[in-house]
Parts: sequence; structure tokens; C-alpha cells
Amino acid sequence: MNQSQNVTDYPNNNTIFTVWKFKEGAAIRPAFKRLCALVENMNRSYAIRVVKGRTSCVLGVGFSAWAELGLPLPPPKELCNFEPIIGAKHTAVSTPGDIHIHLRALDMAICFDMASDIASIMLPVADCLEEVHGFRYWDGRSILGFVDGTENPIGDERPFFALVGEEDAAYKNGSYLFVQKYLHEMKNWEALSTEDQEKVIGRYKMSDIEMTDDVKPSNSHSALAGIEDKDGNDLKIIRDNMPFGHPSKGEVGTYFIAYSKNFSTVKEMLTRMFIGYPPGNSDRILDFSTPHTGTLYFAPSLTMLQAYAEEGM
Repeated sequence: MNQSQNVTDYPNNNTIFTVWKFKEGAAIRPAFKRLCALVENMNRSYAIRVVKGRTSCVLGVGFSAWAELGLPLPPPKELCNFEPIIGAKHTAVSTPGDIHIHLRALDMAICFDMASDIASIMLPVADCLEEVHGFRYWDGRSILGFVDGTENPIGDERPFFALVGEEDAAYKNGSYLFVQKYLHEMKNWEALSTEDQEKVIGRYKMSDIEMTDDVKPSNSHSALAGIEDKDGNDLKIIRDNMPFGHPSKGEVGTYFIAYSKNFSTVKEMLTRMFIGYPPGNSDRILDFSTPHTGTLYFAPSLTMLQAYAEEGM
């Protein structure tokens, strides 16, 4: 049985995200072998020790690192170095990253311990480029005050939209993992009235109900981020976004993380947001939220990680 990693888990109360870049000349394959074994062990251990904790660790590998680590070739069909998406006003930047770690737990102490164990393996061979501690804000809202992830797939839809199928059979039950670290311009955002904020998002703030098409602005976030296939069916991704912040430094933001069975869906959403649909009609939320990172990874199946940990590839 080809088992997936915990990519379809629902968001938890606490999260740590880390991005790692391998050091030149480092012995990365033995370290990665230990990391794969650790990921499997932590997921299994915490499922037994903290039964209702919904603890998980998901590992993603970047395009450049894939071959360096000796992972199977050719790589997943849509795995590539993310290219910046440059619009007239806004840019989805591209930043480096070889390994991405996504930790979830009810208790931040568990996230901290998992992150520490991972760091003990990674620090000798890699530099940590990002470490973001996310938290659940009220009833699943971003710091902007709106519920985040309302359109997420639920139930059986989650594996359908998140996991690679027979279209790339060698990587079945893996998932494309794309991340961006957004910082919010809160002073400008809070200067807007609630009604104007709602027009930016395309939803009513308190009720989380989406505006009807005749009311919703064409440059609202919900209008541009929602896409369909040629037959009119919704194309969805699993968002596990988390707020983060340092209020005393005036730094708050959203860590955007998407899991999908293909990257093309995510790329289409980003293109509509940053270039606009039609071009020039870009997502209004980008006037208040700026991405400072942008990297694509692939989260192999847990079965593939187990094979690497046991035998290498």
C-alpha cells in the first residue's frame, strides 16, 4: 500500500514551518535518510502518545535538491523551480529552499520538540532560511479578521484534490506543496471601513458568507482565487494557512501553504491574483499583503520516504 504523508490533515492550533537550504559539499544523503526515518517515527509516535492531538510532520523536497538526494528520476511531472509571476503592480517572488517542514499540533510544546529533533539532523548539513511559528486565531481567521480557508475541500474531497493519482503513477499519493510568507500592511488595512474590507475579500466579515456575483467586485480575492475547469467544475487546493506575528515589531502576516495533486491549479490561481483576470485586474488583497517568499516542493508518499530511510535510492 502506497501511503501518503499527512497532507490532508485539517489545520491544528499550532504550527512551525521551516525552510532549509543544503550547505555546499555537505553529506546530505545520510542526513536525509535519517530525516525520512525521523518523520515516519514522529508521526507514528505522536499518534499513539497524544491520541487526540492531531500531531503531524510533513516533509517537502525542492526541485534542485531532488536529484542531489538521489530521489527517483524523472522527478514528479510538475516539480520545478518556481518562476516569479510578475504583474503590473504585484510580484509573486521566487526564493530558494531545498527542504520544507510543516509541523502541526494542538500543543506548541510538541511542535517545539519535533522542530528541535529535526534541527539536530539538519543543522550540520543545511542552513535554516525561514522558521515561522503559526497559531490559530479565533475561529480560524487571519490577522486581517476574515476566516481563512472557507473554500477548502472537506471529507473525501481532500485526498481527491491533494494527492497525485494514476496520472503520475510513480508518485501516486504524493502532493505538490507551495508556500509563500505574506506580511500585512495593517495600518492601511485598518484604515478601511468594514464594508471596504469586505469588498477586498469578497465575503462578509462576521458571517463569512460569500458575496453574490452581482455584488462581489471582480478584483476581490474570492473572485480571483476561485477557478473552474473547462466543464465548470471547481478546482480546489488544500490551504493550511496560519497567521503569525510579532506585534511589538509591527510585523504580522499569513504563511500561505497549499497542497495539491498538481501545481498547475495553484499556478493558475496565482496568475489570476498577481497578473489579474483580465490582465491588470489584480487581486485587491495584494495592496495590503506582500509575499516575501515563494517556493515549490513535492511531498513524496510516506511509503517513498520509508524506502529511502531503509535502503536509500
